Amino acid sequence: MAAEVRPRLTVLSGPSGVGKSTVVAHMRKVHPDVWLSVSATTRKPRPGEKHGVQYFFVSDEEFDKLIANGELLEWAEFAGNRYGTPRRAVLDRLEAGEPVLLEIDLQGARQVKESMPDSRLVFLAPPSWEELVRRLTGRGTESPEVIERRLTVAKVELAAESEFDTTLVNTSVEDVARELLALMAVV
Repeated sequence: MAAEVRPRLTVLSGPSGVGKSTVVAHMRKVHPDVWLSVSATTRKPRPGEKHGVQYFFVSDEEFDKLIANGELLEWAEFAGNRYGTPRRAVLDRLEAGEPVLLEIDLQGARQVKESMPDSRLVFLAPPSWEELVRRLTGRGTESPEVIERRLTVAKVELAAESEFDTTLVNTSVEDVARELLALMAVV
């Protein structure tokens, strides 16, 4: 009898604008059994967001406690707000034999790899630099200064690709979602 294969934590990361959340949304529609961790954040809820669904909304003091008690697998600060992955929920799902996916930034992916070396880091890359620029500027929601800052960060993030176990190029949301599910052994 073959030994039971325990699911590994899969971490999806890549530059801003590459389509991580679009891929994950498609993947979860096709395979709702894939568990996506819900992050804690100090940011205020946006209209329509619900506590425990999009995020766990916590105060700065509560977030400080989560860090102090080692309850976050990783955390980072963006635009004056902090975001982090609750450790216990991830470990509980993995122990139950469920595939777990984290969609986080480069800094968070590095922290996860450090604390959980057997996790699989997947880098989502754009088809080209020009396409990434098009996606970031095409949103039409940000000022030229913000876009320039995001492109500078994207160059740094793209340079970290070699730190990842696998790279998937986002030419098609459906194809990348299928490849990611195969890596997670969900198909």
